[in-house]
Order: sequence, then structure tokens, then C-alpha cells
Amino acid sequence: MAIVSFIISLAGATMLLLYAVRMVRTGIERSYGASFQRVMTGQRSYAQASLVGIVMAIVLQSSAAVALLTSGFAVGGMLSFPAGLAIVLGGDLGSALIIQILSFRLDWLVPMLLAVGGYLFVKAEAKRPRQMGRILMGIAFILISLRFLREAMDPIRDSAFLPAIAGYLARDYITAFLVGGALAFVMHSSVAAILMCVTLVQIDAIPFAAGLSLVLGANFGSAFIPVWLTRGMELPARRIPFANLALRGTWAVVTLFAANMALRNGLLGDLQGGQMLVNAHLAFNASLLVLALPFCARLRAPFEQLLPEPKNADATVQPGRTASALDLRNIGSPSQALSSLKRELLRMSDLVEAMFRPSLELYRSGDKEQMRAVRDVDEDVNECLSGVRKFVAAIPAEEFGKDNAKVARDLMEYAIRLETAGDVVAKRLTVLAGDMRKKGASFSKDGWSELVEMHEGILANMKLASNVLISDDLESARLLSLEKTEIKRAERDSRKRHLKRLQHGTTESFETSDIHLETLRAFREFNSHIAAVAYPILYRNGQLLETRLIEEMPQMEDSPDAEVKG
Repeated sequence: MAIVSFIISLAGATMLLLYAVRMVRTGIERSYGASFQRVMTGQRSYAQASLVGIVMAIVLQSSAAVALLTSGFAVGGMLSFPAGLAIVLGGDLGSALIIQILSFRLDWLVPMLLAVGGYLFVKAEAKRPRQMGRILMGIAFILISLRFLREAMDPIRDSAFLPAIAGYLARDYITAFLVGGALAFVMHSSVAAILMCVTLVQIDAIPFAAGLSLVLGANFGSAFIPVWLTRGMELPARRIPFANLALRGTWAVVTLFAANMALRNGLLGDLQGGQMLVNAHLAFNASLLVLALPFCARLRAPFEQLLPEPKNADATVQPGRTASALDLRNIGSPSQALSSLKRELLRMSDLVEAMFRPSLELYRSGDKEQMRAVRDVDEDVNECLSGVRKFVAAIPAEEFGKDNAKVARDLMEYAIRLETAGDVVAKRLTVLAGDMRKKGASFSKDGWSELVEMHEGILANMKLASNVLISDDLESARLLSLEKTEIKRAERDSRKRHLKRLQHGTTESFETSDIHLETLRAFREFNSHIAAVAYPILYRNGQLLETRLIEEMPQMEDSPDAEVKG
């Protein structure tokens, strides 16, 4: 019974730790996700890029999240391989700094964090204060889970079982290394895995030597997480995680053998305690960053050779214009057909993003050639939709089955949404930009800032929508639906502030009033089409109702006729 109780207590503490780390990360992403792109893609040196990675990992409490963001910007051409690798290496060190902070005994903070965080989360209506409440409660839950973990180990600390396991791991450091790697990958969080190892050493459940091997293994295993999560992305996105895995894995193995030889020969003295293990983890990541940073640029060529572009790629395709993924002569099995449809929708999404990204800048430049280029891309989007319709019509419904046929129809519906979103840019935003050029007018400083913030938010939602399309992840679909509501709220708030500026007689607001309001409506409609990819997933999981909203969040009034369940 004691073993059963121990396993249940350990599992409960571990799951709470995983949930708490994710809670903090999602709270920060929901509050500041739209600003990440500007911060991560605006660095001019590798040292600055690594510093950004450190800060981002501390903020997100996840080096894997930093790697995923970096990969997404790399595939969009906004981030070079060397700068992206520098950011990821910095993210690994930032994750280690988070462990340094959380390893301190901060139980006294828990009541205050729960009180303030709970109040903000329950009472606040604005997005950022509410998400700040989520973040504070997540930190409190991390501290509570670590206390539970320590308490779960107490009953068996003096038993014969734990010392036997601990002694074996201390002797067989290769097994301990592999166990640490598997633990980090299965938990999908190096922060959670290493915090667990540090806690076990702090309470003397395992010796320092075993803890060090586990932590080095966790560093290696955590590098597999972004490799696994980017497996369906394009090659520029996958090269950076693979390069990080090669560097991190090599240094982890070298450090494993060197450190264990030094410990066994007494060259490092009698190292003990959880804090010393945290220091070793910090030293590992700091030394890796210092050693690898000068080689970021030189690693580009080897990894381009290791992961080369397909030789049969159409050389005439322009940057951002890839060939269609659909072949009417070879529909294939249901899984192949649906995979082809998703790849084509990703291509459509990239084209629509290429149209939308410069749309706001056209209001300032009034560049006719760029407007014409945007409309030309819209023709490509229309061709994509035509191809999707023909492909879905050619699918043999009897052979594919009801469920697969339904998924294919849902994907076609999203293709229609993407085509309509392209029309919003080509037929409304470019026209409004032309009107601005003819008038020679400009927005007020506050009005322009509001439009830029909405534009950034929608671009972030486009990345999230692509992830939802690939992964069918329920949590990402919920987040996208919630972010749709935030864009609607931003549109409403900007409209109110614009009317107040008119009342105060702001000249620029009078000159551009119609254009400002039309742009807000177009942004909102565009985002609504992009977010539609979440609805089939939410319906399938019972998270969307057709009649009433039942999310606990206040003012959740946006959706076609539906809402997300909480």
C-alpha cells in the first residue's frame, strides 16, 4: 500500500507541476504573443539574439517554446539560421535561470500569489490583468507542486527501495543519463523534469552524482522536443532545432563522461545538494552558449546539406510561391489525401499572410506596384481554392468513409475562408490604402498605434491558426477562439477611442475617420476568417455550442453563433 500511495502522490505532484508550467506559459503568450515577433526578429548581432533568447525563455518558462517561435519565424523568412540558432541557445540558458529562481524555498509566497492571482483572474475583465492573474496562480501552483513532491518522497526515503535505485543510478551514469532524457521528453518540459531532479537531490533521495547524470540527460532529452514538434514544418524551420540538438547532445555526452570521471577520481571534491546541481546545470548551458555562439554562421552550410531542399522543387517558383500539394491523378488513401489538403491549406495561408503582412505599410507608402503585387497574389489564392474544390469533389466518399469525408469538407470550408480573407486584403485594404494616398492624409499617433497593435495580433493568430491546422490540438484551438474575441474587443475599443478623439477635435482623426473605421472592420473580418480553422476541432470535442456561450471569461460575445466551453 505504501508503494501505491507513493506512486499516486508522485504522479499527482508531477502532473500539477506540468500543468502549472503550462499555465504560466500560456498566460504570457496570450498577453504578449503579438509582440514576440518584433522582439525576436529585430536583433543585429548573435550576442543580442542570444540575450533575446534568454529573456524569452525566462518569460515563457520554456526553451522549447522559444525554439518553436524561432522556427516559425525562420520558415517565414523573417529570421536567419545563425540568428535563430543563437536565440535557441540563449533560450536554453534562460530556462536554466528559471530553474535557479524556482529552486529556492519560496513557499511563503504561495498565499499572496494565490490571493492576488485569483482575484485578477476571477474579477478582471481586461485581457492582460486577467492573464497576469493566470501567471501568478501558475507560479503558485509550481511552488505547491514542488512541496507536494518533497512530501511524496518522505515515506520511502528511509526504505530499502529508494536507496537501491539511487545507488544504481549513481553507479550506472549512462542509464541515469538516458532516464533523464526520457523524462524530459515524456514530460515535454525541461523545467519540470530538472526541477524534479533538483528536488530529489535537495531531500537526499538520490546522490549528487545520479542527479547530475539525470540533469545532463534531461538537457539532451529537452532538445528532442522542438525537433519532434517541428517535424511537419518546412525545412528552414527544422534545421534550427536539429542544429541545437546536435550541439546540445554532443556537449551533454562530453560533459557526462568528463564530470563522472572527475567525480569518481575526487577531482571535483565532495559535491552535494540541490543548489550545487542547479549551479552545474547553469554552468553546462552557459558554457554551451559561449562555445557554440561563434559557430552559428558556420553551421548553416552543414545543416543545409544535411536537410537539403527537395531536388524536384520547381526552380521557377518565386520565394513564397510553392507548388501545389494536390494531385488529382493520385488522391491516395484517406490519410494521404487529408495530408495533401492540409499542405495545400498551409500554402494558401502563407500566400494570404504574404498579402496581409505589408497591408498596413501600404497606408503610409501608397506604393502602387506593391498594391498590384498584393492583388496578383490574390489570384494565386483563388487558384488554390479552385484546386481544393476539385480535389475534394474527386474524393470517393464511399471509400473514404463518413468521418474522413467530413474532415475533407471542413478543410474545404476553411479554404473558402482563406480565399475570402485574401479578398478582404486585395479588395478592401488596398483600396483604403489608395484612398489614403489620394488624400495625402495620415492617422493620428494613437490611431496608428491601435492599428499596428491589431495588425501584430492578427499576424500572431495566423501562426497559431497554422499550428491548429497541422496539429488538431484542442488547447491551441481554444486559444485561437479566445484570441478572436480579443481582436473583436480591440476593434471595439479602438472605435470608441477614435470617436473620443473626434469629440476632442483631433484634426488627423477627422481626415481619416472613415478609413480608420473601415480598416478596423476589415481587420476584424479578416481575423474571423483565419480563426475559423478552430471550429471543427471545438465542435468535435464538445467545446462549442450553437446556442449559448458557456466560457467563464466575461464579455465572450464573439463567434459565428457559438462559444467555447470552459
